[in-house]
Amino acid sequence: MRLFPALVAVAATLILAACTTKPKQAETPKLAFAAEKRADLSQPGNIMSFPGPRGTLRGRTIRVGNLSDLILARGEVVLTFDDGPIPGKTPSILNTLDRHGVKATFFTVGQMANAYPHLVRDVAARGHTIATHTQNHPNLASMSFESAVAEIDKGKRSVAAALGPNRSRIAPFFRFPYLASTAALRRHLAMQGTVVVDPTVDSKDYFVSTPDQVRARTIARLEAKGSGIVLFHDIHSRTASMLPQFLDDLNKRGFKVVHLVPRSRDAEALIVAAVSQ
Repeated sequence: MRLFPALVAVAATLILAACTTKPKQAETPKLAFAAEKRADLSQPGNIMSFPGPRGTLRGRTIRVGNLSDLILARGEVVLTFDDGPIPGKTPSILNTLDRHGVKATFFTVGQMANAYPHLVRDVAARGHTIATHTQNHPNLASMSFESAVAEIDKGKRSVAAALGPNRSRIAPFFRFPYLASTAALRRHLAMQGTVVVDPTVDSKDYFVSTPDQVRARTIARLEAKGSGIVLFHDIHSRTASMLPQFLDDLNKRGFKVVHLVPRSRDAEALIVAAVSQ
């Protein structure tokens, strides 16, 4: 029976130790992309092998008249920028694109075009494609059909007014804000001859991220897919900052940046009709 007191003493010691141990602190939740692993973009194993010569980023021009034209070959990238233009960021992006000799598509918001018409004209003057992105960037899927159509048309008129005599440069391309669409709105736009250009690679540059995180994340997704229509926003400093290195990374991997343009000059007739409404 001597064993019983010894067991009681051991149990008491364990209980006392448990009571005096500090409770474990809860882990601090990680912010989105805060602990994102950096992609090693310098290793040869991460360089994709695409056909064609290296040394230039500029790829072909794709003339788009319907969705079936938006088919990319392996290694082809379309650069798109939403929500601008805005002073500082958009000019910086334009300068970077000029230095690399590539063109992009800018999905312009009407109220931004009203505020900065000179920037809209600068985008067009540098040979980029100007498309539309509504007047005030609402979620069209949460609106009535009639209100959504009015919002789309008002955005077209604002962009056309900003371009002035060069309004024929506006393309019949459209992107839904927040990528929120309805089947009825897509049918309406198709009947108007407007092509909805949906992204296939989201840079998520609208999240709180460093420029390097945006760059590495987008490169990794392009490498995984092999090609893509990339969604950027020209209203963010992080996007403007990461773009030079991003384009260098594309070139190093053999990607080609292709330019989307309207298949015909029907864009002018569409905008003239919109302005006259």
